[in-house]
Amino acid sequence: MQKILVIEDEELMRSSLLELLNSSGYEGAALTQDELQSLSSIIDRISDLAPDLILLDITLPQVNGELILKALRAQSNLPVIMITSLSTEKDEILSMSYGADDYITKPYSPQVLLLRIAAVLKRSENTNSRLQFKNLVIDLARGVISSPEKRLSLTKNEMIIIGHLLKHQGKIVTRDALMTDLWNNHEYINDNALTVSVSRLRSKLTTLGFPNAIETRKGLGYVLS
Repeated sequence: MQKILVIEDEELMRSSLLELLNSSGYEGAALTQDELQSLSSIIDRISDLAPDLILLDITLPQVNGELILKALRAQSNLPVIMITSLSTEKDEILSMSYGADDYITKPYSPQVLLLRIAAVLKRSENTNSRLQFKNLVIDLARGVISSPEKRLSLTKNEMIIIGHLLKHQGKIVTRDALMTDLWNNHEYINDNALTVSVSRLRSKLTTLGFPNAIETRKGLGYVLS
C-alpha cells in the first residue's frame, strides 16, 4: 500500500483528505499542528515517515509550503503535489520551478485529485531507478531504502554514495571517487561531510539488518559487500 503524507494546517481539510486516501486504497498519514511549527521538524518527519507522495498545502501559517518544497528538493526527488486556495499564476510557476510534480487549487473534485495522485505515482514509477542490495530495494526516484519490514528515507548524498558503492560492489571505492561523483551531481561536499554521510548511511543499513555492509579499508576507501 502506497503511503501519502498530507501537510495541511486546516483540520477539516486534513481529516477529509485522510478519509479520501484511506478509502481509496492508500495509506494516509498527516503531520500534526506541533510538527508544522518549523522547517526542520517538518523535514525530519518527512524523513521518518518515508511517504511515496506528499500533498503539500502552499499557505501554511508557520512555514510557507514553497520553502518546504525547496528544502525537500535539496535532498529528495519524492513526488509532491501542491495544494492551495490561491489561483494566481505566480504561485503555480513558483511551485513548479521549485520542483513540484503537480498543482491543484481548492476547491477541487476529490476524483480529480485522486486521478492526479495516480498519474504522478505512475510517472514516478515509470522513471524510477530501483537498485537491489541483498533483500533491500533502493528507490532513487523517491529517496527511499526498504527491507520487507521497514522503509527509511535517504538524503541525496546518501543515495549518490549507495548508488556508487553498488555499481562497484565488492571492490574498493576511494573517497576521492565518491567526492567526484557527488561533485558531478552538483552536491558540494568536503572530506568531513563525506565521513558524516557514510556514517549515516551505515546507520540506516544497520537499522535494516546489515550492520557490516560498508567496510572501511584504511587509507584506501570503502567496500560494499
